Amino acid sequence: MPKTTAEKLTPTRVKLSVDVTLDELEPYLKQAYKTIAEQVSIPGFRKGKVPAPIIDQRVGREAVIQEAVNASLDNFYQVALGESNERPMGRPTADVAAWPDAKDPKSTLSLVFEVEVRPEFTLPKYDGIKLTVDNAQIDADAVEAELTKLRERFGTLVTVDRPAKTGDFVELDLVATVDGEEVDQASGVSYEVGAGNLLEGTDEAVETLTAGESTTFTSQLLGGEHEGRDAEVALTLTAVKERELPEADDEFAQLASEFDTINELRESLKEQVGRAGVFAQGQQARDLFTDTLIEKAGIPVSEELVEEEVHRHLEGEGRLEDDEHRAEVRISSEKQIQLQLLLDAIVEAEEVTPTQNELSQYIFQSAQQYGMEPTEFLQAISQGNQMGVILGEVTRNKALALALAKATVVDQDGNAVDLSEFTAVDVEDEAEAEGAEDAPSEKPAKKAPAKKAAAKKADKPAATEEPALDDDEAAKKAARSAAAKKAAATRAAKKAAAEAAE
Repeated sequence: MPKTTAEKLTPTRVKLSVDVTLDELEPYLKQAYKTIAEQVSIPGFRKGKVPAPIIDQRVGREAVIQEAVNASLDNFYQVALGESNERPMGRPTADVAAWPDAKDPKSTLSLVFEVEVRPEFTLPKYDGIKLTVDNAQIDADAVEAELTKLRERFGTLVTVDRPAKTGDFVELDLVATVDGEEVDQASGVSYEVGAGNLLEGTDEAVETLTAGESTTFTSQLLGGEHEGRDAEVALTLTAVKERELPEADDEFAQLASEFDTINELRESLKEQVGRAGVFAQGQQARDLFTDTLIEKAGIPVSEELVEEEVHRHLEGEGRLEDDEHRAEVRISSEKQIQLQLLLDAIVEAEEVTPTQNELSQYIFQSAQQYGMEPTEFLQAISQGNQMGVILGEVTRNKALALALAKATVVDQDGNAVDLSEFTAVDVEDEAEAEGAEDAPSEKPAKKAPAKKAAAKKADKPAATEEPALDDDEAAKKAARSAAAKKAAATRAAKKAAAEAAE
């Protein structure tokens, strides 16, 4: 076994020095001879059949050693990680500190690796930690706002002869020119004034125009070969329509819901608003919980990883020169990396393992978000080797729910806030899990509050293994299970790299 020594350069970076004897390098030397024999042409010998002494004579023993070292770097790096128990968080650099002497069988190869690693920190105690969140707002205005949203879904658009205003729906013809040359055009574009999802400046240009009127404005193009360039946009408004809402009466209640009266519908909406208020409290409690633990833990952050994430983010937005935005992204990236490290520590402390049902729910919900069928999404993540990323995110989400369930949450008035639905996780019955392979049909996992689920420990941390999903059948089960339960997978905080992650 190669001798490995580890030296902490910073709290997040380690140098691994590995001394390899020629005996330990021998398997790679044998392969190096075979590789070189396939590459060289030497009179009197077929390719692949050149003897080692001839290769030493014609190519040189040093070249063989170099080929062997290049081929062995990753394996010796993995050995060094195993010996040092370090967990890498970035790509390593490798250097040969000393080459072995081809003429001295007792000489050694000295390798040096440097890599960003998971820093050491103490996970603060969170059992019983007290968090204070805002009071849940359940008032008549909130209920009426929900009723208005429902009425808007059943509204009709009516053409009007007046200037456009925020909330109207308009039809537009657009022509963009750069340096006097037309680069793009679109006709009959339907747009809700104030939505902000067209070119910047569209809302200001549209407001006060009536059907048949035109104007021009300057805006930055968002796509195409001229993306990022300023263009002169000619806009013609061809129609203005306002949304006409149905009356909020019993007839509407029967049309839009399972209720017979508008009062029953309002009561149902009041319950929905209440659940939304609790969910908002849960989100606030989650953020307070993680922020508090991160501050107490004092988690070191790798500058290299932060800079990589910031560059990736700004490059994707085309804003590499925006120093003000860079500072904002740096702060969020640091926090995201700290959050991931914190949740990974909780995963280990709670010995968290996601159930098949939780993975299926996540896949189903993600497929919906991307407008894909579950089978398509599952195939895409499998081909992209992203199943480990999915597993990690689901595992961290569950760990956060388990930990948050152990906190004490109260509102501003000191009233206890019940977050059991917000922190609920799946637990599988052991007997069902053991007999799953022989069972003729799949039974759904049982939903349980996180405090009860926490008592059921897994034998191994979830991050060490990746459950198999049987392509189409697994995706179909995911769709059936998630659709039946109408359950949304709880997402953790943009992705380290992230999504983040949104």
